[in-house]
Amino acid sequence: MRALAMAFALLASPAAAQCRLALALGLDVSSSVDAGEYQLQRDGLAAALLSDEVKRALFSAPGRWVTLAVYEWSGRWQQGLVLDWIALTGEGALTEAAERIAGATRSFDEYPTALGAALGYGATLLGRAPDCERRTLDVSGDGVNNEAFGPAQAYRAFPFGDTIVNGLVITGSDPNVAAFYLAHVLRGPGAFLERAGDFRDFEAAMRRKLEREIGFAVIGEMTPPDRGQEPRRVSDHPGQVMGGL
Repeated sequence: MRALAMAFALLASPAAAQCRLALALGLDVSSSVDAGEYQLQRDGLAAALLSDEVKRALFSAPGRWVTLAVYEWSGRWQQGLVLDWIALTGEGALTEAAERIAGATRSFDEYPTALGAALGYGATLLGRAPDCERRTLDVSGDGVNNEAFGPAQAYRAFPFGDTIVNGLVITGSDPNVAAFYLAHVLRGPGAFLERAGDFRDFEAAMRRKLEREIGFAVIGEMTPPDRGQEPRRVSDHPGQVMGGL
């Protein structure tokens, strides 16, 4: 009984507070994304983070927070860190993160789409994240891989471990992009794809996606990724597709 009482005391103490999700977001800045689309993407992410829906998901579990990092990706060697890991423990930290994203300067604008390298960068970034219960990589883009190695090679070469990989695709410029992400990018149990018709829809799509993946980190249970699992079904939301690799 004494040992049980000590265990409950430990769980109730401030030391038991912990990070429930390390979330890395990768934003496409390849040459297919023009200046106006880049601004819609950057500002859309900042606005989505500050939305009431995402705030509820972030702050629904007192003492268990989300830590966030954001990067931009394009060609094989073109990845730039926009926001290094920040613990979103309250409104102040969230506002700071959104302001830094909104004030960012574009990293690259004239390179192709190297999705494998983007995934590898995200895995490396998550490798130095704070210790959290879950790890999720979320990659958004408007095109399929057209340079260097592809997602399959990235998953073999980089240390993904139990990382879930979700996607957000902008389908306006390439009708094949959603199918490519579903077949080659999504990874792990519960992985899903969010779709935006064009960059004007990016904010709403990002808001839905963040609300879902952050909320899942509160109620879901982690199981080891099944790399052999095939895409399963279209979700109830018309913009979301369920899948997993």
